Amino acid sequence: MTFGLFGHFVYVMDEEEFERIGDTFARNMHIVELCLGDLNLGDENMRSLFRGMTRSSSIKKLAMPSNRIGIETIRSMVPFLQNASNLTFLNVNHNNISSEGFKVLWRTLIDSPIEELHCAGSGVESIEIDIGSIPPNLDILSMSRNNINTDGCRELAKLLQCKNSALTELLLVESRIDDEGVAILVDALENNTSLEKLTLQKNEGITMKGKALLLKLVNDISSIAATLQSNHTLQKITVDEDSEDIQRHINRAVDYHVDIDNDPEEAGREKVIQTQLNSVERAELAALQGVDCSLSLYSEIDPLYLPEVLELVQEYHGMSELYVALKSSTPGLISIVNRKEYILQQRAYHAALVAEHAGIVEDLDAELAAIAEKEGSQVAVSGSKKRRRTALDEVQIDVSNGKAEHD
Repeated sequence: MTFGLFGHFVYVMDEEEFERIGDTFARNMHIVELCLGDLNLGDENMRSLFRGMTRSSSIKKLAMPSNRIGIETIRSMVPFLQNASNLTFLNVNHNNISSEGFKVLWRTLIDSPIEELHCAGSGVESIEIDIGSIPPNLDILSMSRNNINTDGCRELAKLLQCKNSALTELLLVESRIDDEGVAILVDALENNTSLEKLTLQKNEGITMKGKALLLKLVNDISSIAATLQSNHTLQKITVDEDSEDIQRHINRAVDYHVDIDNDPEEAGREKVIQTQLNSVERAELAALQGVDCSLSLYSEIDPLYLPEVLELVQEYHGMSELYVALKSSTPGLISIVNRKEYILQQRAYHAALVAEHAGIVEDLDAELAAIAEKEGSQVAVSGSKKRRRTALDEVQIDVSNGKAEHD
C-alpha cells in the first residue's frame, strides 16, 4: 500500500501528534511506500515524525522532497534507517541536508538494502566517499543541482573504481563540473563495468574539450587497439544536446552496447567495423577527438588478414569505401604476395636440406650395421641408445655364475 501526502500541510498539529502519526506508519505493516512531498514540514515536525517511525521495517520506498529539512532531520532518521531492512528507495530532493547530511546518510546506509538514493538540489557543497562504506546494492545515485566540483568528482571516482560498486546510473545535472572533473570521471570509467548511464547536462564548465573526452571514452578512434579497449558498458551519456555532433557520435557508440546485449567483445568489433573501416566516419571522429588520421589505418592490420578486412568494408560500406580501402591498403596487399613467395622459397630450401641430411643418416646407419656385423653383435639401427647383450656377454655371465656356485 502507498500512503502519500502532497501540497500544503495543516500545521496545527504539535510534536506529539506528529510522533503518533509516525508510530501509526510504523505499526501499519501494509504501508510499503510513503510519500511526503512538497509539504514544507521543517526539521521540528520531521524529527517528531521519525521518532515515531523508529521501529518501522515494512517501508520499501520513502520520498520526502521539498520539505525544508536539514541536517537535524537526517540525524533523526538514523534509527529509522538502521531498522528499515526493506528500504530500497530514498528521495530527499530539494531540501537543505548539506554536505554533512549526505555524509550521515551515506554512512548510515552502508548495511542497508538501498538501491536508489536521490539527493538532487539538497545543498551539498562537497562529498566524501569512503570505499569501505559503500552501500553494496546502490544502483542509482542522483546528485544533480548540487555544487559537485572537481573535488567531488575525485570522490565519485572512488565509487566508480570500487570493484564492489553496483552503481548503474549517476546523475550530475546542473552541477559545477568542468573539463578537469570530466577527465577524472573518464579515467575512472575506463575500466568500469557496471555504470550504464551518466547524465552531465547543464554543467557550464564542460567545454568541447571535456565533451570530446566523453566521446573518446566510448570510442577512441586513435587506433584499432584503442577502439577495442574503449568503454563498452555505458548505454547512455548525456552531456549537452547543443553539441549535436559530439552527442550524436556518443549516442551511436553507446547504442552498439545496447544492440549487442552488452557483449564487450562484440561491441568493440562493431565499433571498429562501423567507424574505423568507414573513412568518412573515422575522419569526423578524428577531428572531434583531435586525432591525426593521416596515417593509413591499414598499416595496423596484419597483411595476411587484409583480404578479410576488405571483404568487411565492401559488405558494410559498399564499393566506394572499398575503393578507398584498396588505395590505402595496396602496400599491405603487395607484401602478402611477396611474403608468400618468400615462404615458398624458404620451404623449398629447407626441404632440400631435409633430403640431404636424410641421405647422410642412411649412410651412417649402413656403416653402423657393417661394424655390428663385423663384431658379431646384433646392434639394431633403430635410433635407440640402449645397449643389448651379445653372445660374448652371455658366456661371461655363465662363467661368473659357475664360479659363484663353486665358491
